[in-house]
Amino acid sequence: MAEDGDENGGAPAITDNDGEAEAAGEAPPLSIAAQYIKDLSFEAPTAPAVFGMMQQQEPEITININVNAQPLQENFFEVVLQIHAECKVGETVAFILEVSYGGLFSLNVAPNEVQPMLLIECPRLLFPFVRYIVSDTSRDGGFPPLMLGPVDFVAMYHEQQAAAQNNPS
Repeated sequence: MAEDGDENGGAPAITDNDGEAEAAGEAPPLSIAAQYIKDLSFEAPTAPAVFGMMQQQEPEITININVNAQPLQENFFEVVLQIHAECKVGETVAFILEVSYGGLFSLNVAPNEVQPMLLIECPRLLFPFVRYIVSDTSRDGGFPPLMLGPVDFVAMYHEQQAAAQNNPS
C-alpha cells in the first residue's frame, strides 16, 4: 500500500508494517474502540396501499449521506455516518429510512492527517455495517432490500473542503 496517500485521493494510507509500530511501543495510526447505532427510524406512512402502487409504477429512491466527526478526548473521536433514504411512488411516500451509525476511533497520526482520517477512512470502515442495516431494515419493513452502492468518501471530503473554502464562516 502506498505511503504517500496519493492513491487515496490525498487521504493518509493505513499501513500495517507487520506490527512494527506496536513492537516499538507506538499506537497504531487508527483503531476502533466501538461501533453502534445512534439512531434508527423507519416509516412506511402509506402502507399497505403503496404496495399495490409499486406494482404499477417504479419507485424513485433518494439517498443522502453525511459524515460528522467530533473530538471526545485527546486523539479520541466519534464519527457518525448518517444515511437518509426516501422511497416515493409518484408523489406518494413509500418509506423513509434514517440511520445514524457511530464509531469511536483512536487516532495516532500527524495533525494534518486527522481530518482526512476522520472523514474518509473512518466512514469507509463504518459503511459496510450501515449498508447491512439499511438493507435489512428496508426488507424487514416489507419492501425490497435497499442496497447502497459504493460511496466515494474521498470525493465527499474534497467537496466538503471546497464548500468550506467557498463559504467561510
